[in-house]
Amino acid sequence: MTAAQMAADPPARGDVILGLGAQLAGVVEIRSALSAVAPQIAEIVSYTHADICLHDSPGWVVSYEVGIETRWSRKRTRVQYSPVRELLTGRTDLMLTANAMTDPRYTYPGACCEPILNHRLRSRINVPMVVMGRVIGTLNVSHNIEGLYGMAQVEAVRELSQVLSPHFHALHAAEKAQQAARARARAQEQADGLRRGALELTQALEQERQRIGMDLHDQTLADLTRILRDLTSEAPLDRDLLAERVTDTIDDLRRLIDMAVPTLLDLFGFAHAVRVHLERAVGSDPVTIDVEDATEGAPDRLNPTARTALYRIAQEAINNAARHARATHIVVSITRDPAARLRVIIRDDGCGIGADGGGRHSGLAHLRTRAHLVGADLEIVADGGTCVTVTLPAGAEGTA
Repeated sequence: MTAAQMAADPPARGDVILGLGAQLAGVVEIRSALSAVAPQIAEIVSYTHADICLHDSPGWVVSYEVGIETRWSRKRTRVQYSPVRELLTGRTDLMLTANAMTDPRYTYPGACCEPILNHRLRSRINVPMVVMGRVIGTLNVSHNIEGLYGMAQVEAVRELSQVLSPHFHALHAAEKAQQAARARARAQEQADGLRRGALELTQALEQERQRIGMDLHDQTLADLTRILRDLTSEAPLDRDLLAERVTDTIDDLRRLIDMAVPTLLDLFGFAHAVRVHLERAVGSDPVTIDVEDATEGAPDRLNPTARTALYRIAQEAINNAARHARATHIVVSITRDPAARLRVIIRDDGCGIGADGGGRHSGLAHLRTRAHLVGADLEIVADGGTCVTVTLPAGAEGTA
């Protein structure tokens, strides 16, 4: 086909243009719409490349192409660097060239003209797309044959623009609305995430505050009360004994501070950390201790929060057994219940729950509080001593 034949004005142009609306009916996406009418455009004016360039956000345009895919449709372009900037800014209502590769209107310094040069888009027609008197973009057709287009083709492209402009304006507005809705949904999701994170942080801080308060109450406050009683009693003051008790209190307080970040738990695992705490809790008292793990280290496969919570509960139960029960044997067992949930049992052969008085009852209340904070089941039974059983909820494992 010769250039003259391709440039001829098709006699059925009016019928083709009237049929564009039917091609666009039901199409809700811009690229699909352009692909739907691409054959009709080709019947009216021959092209190597055709595209629609639309104003997007202020100062930016976005393009949709058929025929050849170029960088124009892969990223947005600033208006001042667009080869059709004169149309987009309203300085002209037509751009027609025989060879855009050498036309300074298209290839000026800084222009996004690589597609023109790379694909040798010589002949070009560019007309504005107007809706309600406002330029919303441009309709552009190009061919690699030089000097192909004349005013007959310009008028055909203008008619196409008049028909296509309202359709593509509506599709673009709908697309922008969807983008805005997605952006609002993302912002809402982020805000919800921040609120959840703040709530979880607040809960974690409150739990840690309660833990420190219980530890200070059960250990440091009790020791300081005993020292004060010695200092204010009428009995002769044994300075060496007092110094020993103050030293023990300092050591206990240092251990509380160290346990704020349970390094042993992180470095050596749950069972080892429990054994070390057992040894510290019984001190030099004639108490036999044992830690039995029948789960092959299951507590260390918990997420850090759950593992630390289980360790704190075990610590509290061990402290109660070592300080209040007058036990001679303390055993910590790590096992599973019949439903395969992770379970830790702290058993002693001491005096039982009812024989100690307020100190141990206070510690047991704290145990219940700790278990409640992590959703664990807690059972405390007096049976030849005391047996404390804590069972983690289903699903606690496998989240490390």
